[in-house]
Amino acid sequence: MQLRSFIRETWQASIIPALKEYIAIPNESPAFDPQWREHGHMDRAVELFAHWAKAQNIPGLDLHVARAEGRTPLLVMEIPGTGPGTVLLYGHLDKQPPMEGWRPDLGPWTPVLEDGRLYGRGGADDGYGMFAALTAVKALKLEAVPCARCVILIEACEESGSFDLPHYVNALADRIGTPDLVVCLDSGCGDYERMWVTTSLRGVINATLSVSTLTEGVHSGAASGIVPSSFRILRRLLSRLEDANTGQILPDGLQVEIPPDRLVQARAAAGVLGATLHEGYPFHAGTAPVVDDVAELLLNRTWRPQLEIIGAAGIPTLEQAGNVLRPETRVKLSLRLPPTADPGTAVACLRDTLTQDPPYRAKVTFNAGQGTGGWNAPPFQPWLEDSMTRASREFFGRDACATGEGGTIPFMAMLAEKFPKAQFMITGVLGPKSNAHGPNEFLHVETAMNLTACVARVIQDHHRAVNGV
Repeated sequence: MQLRSFIRETWQASIIPALKEYIAIPNESPAFDPQWREHGHMDRAVELFAHWAKAQNIPGLDLHVARAEGRTPLLVMEIPGTGPGTVLLYGHLDKQPPMEGWRPDLGPWTPVLEDGRLYGRGGADDGYGMFAALTAVKALKLEAVPCARCVILIEACEESGSFDLPHYVNALADRIGTPDLVVCLDSGCGDYERMWVTTSLRGVINATLSVSTLTEGVHSGAASGIVPSSFRILRRLLSRLEDANTGQILPDGLQVEIPPDRLVQARAAAGVLGATLHEGYPFHAGTAPVVDDVAELLLNRTWRPQLEIIGAAGIPTLEQAGNVLRPETRVKLSLRLPPTADPGTAVACLRDTLTQDPPYRAKVTFNAGQGTGGWNAPPFQPWLEDSMTRASREFFGRDACATGEGGTIPFMAMLAEKFPKAQFMITGVLGPKSNAHGPNEFLHVETAMNLTACVARVIQDHHRAVNGV
C-alpha cells in the first residue's frame, strides 16, 4: 500500500494547491482567446506546470517546452525506463471559456474545494492530467519498480481542435519514439466507483449556417406574409438534417454501422449505470431524457450523430427586439459524428443537405472546417485488459467498465493512425455532474487519486508484458 499512500499524500500536499493556482489562470484555448499570446495566461499555465514537474526531482526527467512560431506551446517530458518499450501519456492545459450559470459562491477562475470536489474551470478538463501522470511514474520510481521509458505530452490547444499538435508530433518524432502504450487522462467516467475505460470517441463538425431573404430589415406588419421569414426557412433546412420529434439525424451519409462488440459494451455499461446515467444531468423537475432505454441513451451518446445549435446571430436581444422582419438568421451547429465516420465525407453531406434547393430561393451560406474525426479503440491485448481489471479492483474496489464517450479528443485518432500497433488506455474523471465546458465544473478528487494509482499499476504491468514476465 506504499504506492497508494504516496499518491494520496502527493495529491493532498502538492497537487491540489498547484491545481488551485492553475484554476485561477484564465488560460482559454486559442479559439476562445485569439489574443492568448498578448494576454500571457497560457504561458503562465505552462510555467506553473513546468515548475511543479521539475520540483518533483524525478531522476533523469528531461523537461522541454517546445515553441514554434505562431503556435501554442507544448510541454514534453521524458523519463528514462529500465527496459524496452515506450509509454506515451497525454493531457492538455488549455481551457474552455467561462460560461454563465455558476453558483453565486463559485466561479470559473475561483478554485473552491468542497466535499471532496475541486470546483473551477479546467481542473478536471484537463489540468489534473499532467499531475496524475507524473505522480504515477514517480511513485513507481520511488519503489524501484521497473517500468518502460515514459513520455508525457501536455498540449495547449486541445479545446480548439489540437490544430498545433500534428506539427509538434512530427517535429518531435525522435524524442517521442514509437509508443506501444498510450495513456490519455482527458476522458470521462460513468460513476466515481470504478475505473472507466473509453473505447470510442465521436468526431465533430462545427459549422455556421446562414439564411437571408432581404438586404435589410423591414416593418413586420408590412412584410410578413409576403417576405418569407429567414427563421422559418432555417427551421425547414434543419428539418432535413434532424427529426424534430426524436432528434434522429436523417441523412444516411452521416450514419455508420455500430460494431457488435460496442453494442455488447453499451448494454453492460447500461446495466452498471441504470438511471444514474441521465439522473446525473441538471434536468428541470419532470423533464425526461430522449428515451427510457439506458443502453439506447449510451449508444445515442457514443455511436450516433447528434445535433446541437450552440450559437445564434441576427436575432436581437429581447430588450432590443422590434416589430421587424429580420433580414438574416445565422446559427452555429455542432454535429457530433460516429467514431468511424469520415469527417470530410460528413462535411460534404452536411453541406449538400442544408444548401441544395433552398426554399424560396433564399440566400443560404454554409461554412465549416474539415471536421474532426472520431476514434475507435483497437481490441485490448489480454495483458492490458487484465491489468485494468486488477488495478480497478485494487484501488476502487470494483471491476473496471468500458464504454464509448460522446466527446472528441483529436489526438487519439492521429495517434492511432501514426502508431497502429499501440495499445490505448483512455480514461478520465469527468463523471456525473462534473460539467466540463459548463458552469460549476469540478474535479472529483478521490477518483483522481485512485485513477493515478491505476495508471501506475498499468505502467508496471506494461513493463512485465513487454519483457514477457
